[in-house]
Order: sequence, then structure tokens, then C-alpha cells
Amino acid sequence: MHAFLTLVSSCLLVSCAQAPSSDPVLYTIAFPNAEHHEAEVSVTFQGVPDGPLEVRMSRSSPGRYALHEFAKNVYDVRAVDGAGDPLEITRPDPHQWDVRGHDGVVRVTYTLYGDRADGTYSGIDRSHAHLNMPATFMWARGMEGRPMELTVSVPAASGWRVATQLAPTDDPYTFTAPHLQYFLDSPTEVSDFGWREWRVGDQTFRVALHHTGTEAELDAYAEATEKIVAAAGDVFGEFPRFDHGTYTFLACYLPWAAGDGMEHRNSTVLTSTGSLERNMIGLLGTVAHEFFHSWNVERIRPASLEPFDFEEANMSRELWFAEGFTSYFDDLILWRAGLLDTEGFAARLGGMVNAVTNGPGRAYFSPVEMSMQAPFVDAARSVDPQNKENTFISYYTWGSAVALGLDLSIRERWGPDLTLDHVMREMWTRFGPDDATYTVEDVESAVAAVTGEPAFAEDFFRRYVHGREVPPYGALLAVHGMELVHAGAGVGSLTGARLVDRDGGVLVASNTLVGDPLHGAGVDRDDVIVSASVGGGRAMAPLTAAALARAVEAAGPGAAVTLEVRSRGQTLQFQATLAESTRLSVRPFSGDDATRSRLEAWRASTPGGDRP
Repeated sequence: MHAFLTLVSSCLLVSCAQAPSSDPVLYTIAFPNAEHHEAEVSVTFQGVPDGPLEVRMSRSSPGRYALHEFAKNVYDVRAVDGAGDPLEITRPDPHQWDVRGHDGVVRVTYTLYGDRADGTYSGIDRSHAHLNMPATFMWARGMEGRPMELTVSVPAASGWRVATQLAPTDDPYTFTAPHLQYFLDSPTEVSDFGWREWRVGDQTFRVALHHTGTEAELDAYAEATEKIVAAAGDVFGEFPRFDHGTYTFLACYLPWAAGDGMEHRNSTVLTSTGSLERNMIGLLGTVAHEFFHSWNVERIRPASLEPFDFEEANMSRELWFAEGFTSYFDDLILWRAGLLDTEGFAARLGGMVNAVTNGPGRAYFSPVEMSMQAPFVDAARSVDPQNKENTFISYYTWGSAVALGLDLSIRERWGPDLTLDHVMREMWTRFGPDDATYTVEDVESAVAAVTGEPAFAEDFFRRYVHGREVPPYGALLAVHGMELVHAGAGVGSLTGARLVDRDGGVLVASNTLVGDPLHGAGVDRDDVIVSASVGGGRAMAPLTAAALARAVEAAGPGAAVTLEVRSRGQTLQFQATLAESTRLSVRPFSGDDATRSRLEAWRASTPGGDRP
């Protein structure tokens, strides 16, 4: 996920001429009805020019690419002028309220409903208020460049405090932002969270953790996060200069939260229904991913996402790099930090290589083209069924596979002293410090500059970034102490679709995959397999998914299968022949001294580049 913007770009989206007044926009939020997931919000606009004030709710959020239509959770909208007299409100579209007849001051109040604590929406209940700003606060056209001030009113005796990347004031419940873009990029947790912090040089890293676990778990989590911060800093040789000298991890791990991770310029949101007790390493993987975004996306920023458009879907050709390379490095950082062992790192590589190598979506789109699908798949909601199982591979996954192939290709050709770390440092040098933006072509240029061979970069990008090929993972991994294994050898395969017990049979709960036997036979999503004869055996009826899986595995590739299927009012007979599973996995192996040395070099950080 991504978010954006620097403190000094206060007139980036809107010219300063649109905001002649420097009067701040004043926000307050209170939670008198938190048990019903409601917040009461007030926003005061001062120095309003003549004419209607166009007040908006955002339609999208930094770090998301699809539309989310936040206005749907806003109601009881009222407006008064500076004297407290009611003002006329009209609604020109679902996202906007036009306020007329004001005296230069407009105070809008409304009720917000929020019951999803994640990186996109807002979650309000008796335990906390977890606020994503675009999902929470209205804003006015023409006032985007003005300073913002937020005051949070907490329930009496709640013990709630406020954690945010917004600038603090003398009042612990009042914060400021230099402009709307920074304000909307500043998620805020209001609760009785646990708090840990440490310093690196002259900057402070902070963990605000809201969970149901123990203080000891918080200590362990903060210690592991500190290791992740250090390992990520080693990739680039330095940390970004965080605004206000702080970076904040806003973690909310509650059974009633929703799983997510969302990076912002000086903070990240980390949410999950899981707990540190049950899934520490899984949660730390998201920590590593989002913190790596402090460089890659927040400051090494795709040109297609700058400026971010709060009123439309945001499409980018660069997400295979922005998200995918970050996904590769998050596992690598856990490995380098000693939080993930070599076997665990290999297993994660195996899942990624298997998904990309065997994904039917490669027949339709390249990594660049998959990136452009984000508005349709990134937490997007669709009523009509889609065929993404056959046409889509996540740009996270495919981009991570591209990063693996590029890293090992560079290491194989130039030795362990030249790696993908150097490419990331080159991108940081070119685009990070001055918040410049890049394109796909710029990434290729950085690879060419680092390797000194433009022909290598051109060939790699033609085949694996703009094209639909996959690098020779088996050969590349073998040189570096890992083995690509055909884990499905000799194992029968009927389908890659999800099968569940339903209606006295086995429901095909997802689209069958192009190339698998069930797809070839003509069976698809929502069909119910009521009986099956595998390998010439007796028909199994009633049938369960577990029994069908056992029969397929025992019969092996080449066995004949007869199926009786209920399909949209018809009962049909189908014939299929089991294929061999194409499942791949990766595992470390004990090679010669040179191979072991390359494996250790892969795990080690790039030499040089002292961090402050």
C-alpha cells in the first residue's frame, strides 16, 4: 500500500491562488455514541470566499487504488454561519454538499458511522477510534492548501490517548497539519494503546499498539520492530528524514479489527484479527513491508501516483516495483534480521515462484499490465463475478518474483558485491531525497547504471517486466544455495479451484483454472459434484471434498475420472483425466563452499553505506 507527500508541497494539488486566506481549517471529533460506531464531527471553514462552499468526502484513500465512496457513511449533515444561523445545503452529487448564504464562516457538523478498523476505513467502538482520515473528514474545494487543526475529544474516564504522525501541540489532544494532503495522509489511533519508542541518531521510532495481549508481548514486538528498522535501513544505507523527527507504527491487533497494512509518509497502519501470541512472525512481515515503503513509494514515488487523486481511482504502471519489490524485501529483511530462518525464507520464495510460474494470468497480462488492474482488485468490491483466477496474478506476488529474478541474476553475473540492494540505493539517490517521481523506464535506467550494462537491463525488462516470461528460477536458486523442487511430481491433480462440502456434494467454490482437468471437462464455479468415480473405482456418493482429494491423490496422474454434476438446474455427466500437479516449492540445500558462501552473502546486507 502507499501514501504520500512532503510537508513543503502545500500547494501541490491546488494553486496558492485558490486559498488566499491563511485561516486554518478547524476539525473536532467526539465519540458520544461509540457503542453504536458513531462519531460526531465538526469542521469550521474561515475566510470563505463569496459563493457556495463545496464540501466533499473523498472517494479514494492514499495507499488504495480503487474507489471506496466514503460519503456513504456520512449523515445528519448540518451547516451554520459565524453567527450560528442555519445555512442552506444542496447535494449536487453523492460526494458533495454545497453550502450557500454564509458570512465568510461555515461550520459543518455531521455523524460518521465507522465499524471497520483497517488501513482504509474507520472503526469506532467502546475500545477505540481507529481513524483513516479520508474515510472520516470532509474537506472543501479551494481550501486544500490551508493549514489544518484537529482536536480529539475522548470519552470521560476512557484513558484514551492519541497516536498520529500529525504535528503535536501543547495540548495532547490537538494536532496540526500544513495542508489537506498531509492531513488526509495521517491515520490516527485513539485508545489506551501501549507505547514503546527508541532513537536512531536524532530520530525517534514509536510503537503504539492496541491489543488484548500482554506487556511482555508488546516488548517482544517492539524489539523485533527495532531489528526490522535496522535491517531496512541497511538496504539503503540511511533513513529518510521523517517530518517532526518521528516515525510511528500504529498497530491494532484485535479480534474485531480487519487485516490490513497501510504505509504513510511518517507512519504506518497495521491491523489484524490475529494476535502476537498466535502469529507474531506473520504480523512482523507486514511491519517490514510497510516500513520499507518509507523509501519505496513514500519517497521513491511513481509519477502516476503524484499527486494522489482523492476523487478518482488511481492507476499506476509501476506497482510491480512499488509493491512487488517491497514484498520481496520484506521477507529478505525478516531473514536478515534473524526473525525468519532460512527454511522459512525458502518456503516463502517457493509460494511466490509457484504462484507466478503456474498462474494462468500470465497468458493475459505482463507485470506492468497487472499493475494497471489495481483499481479493480485492491480492496475493491464487485457484485458481478469475475474471472480473476484465470486472468490475474497479484502485482505484489509477480513483482516480488521479478525482484527475486533480478537480484539473483545480478548476483550470478557480477558476484555478491553487486545486488538488488544497489539498485534500490540508486533509485533512492535519484528520486528519494528531493521527492522526485519515476516511471518504469527510470527503473530500467537505474538497473543499467548499477550493472554498467544497458543491454542486460533492456533484455531483462523486455522479457520479465513488459513481457510475460519468468526468469530461470531453478538455475538461479541453485547457484545461491536454494533448490526449486517439483513438489507435485507423481501427484494427481483434478483442479486448482476451491472445493467445499455443500448440498450433499462438493461445491466448486471458485472458477476452475484454464489447463486443469475439471476446467477442460466443462465444470465451473457454483457447480456441485454429487458423485465421482476415480481410477475405475466405485462411484463415491454422497461425496465430500476430503474424500475426493484422497481419491485423486491415490489414483495419480493419468487416471480416469467420471463425475456427476448438478449445474444450474441440470444433472450432467463429465469425463476427465487427472493431470500431474505442477506445484513448486523451494528449499535450502547443502552445496559446496562456494554455494554456501553465496547463500550467506544473499542473507547479509550490502557492504558499505554507513547509516547515521
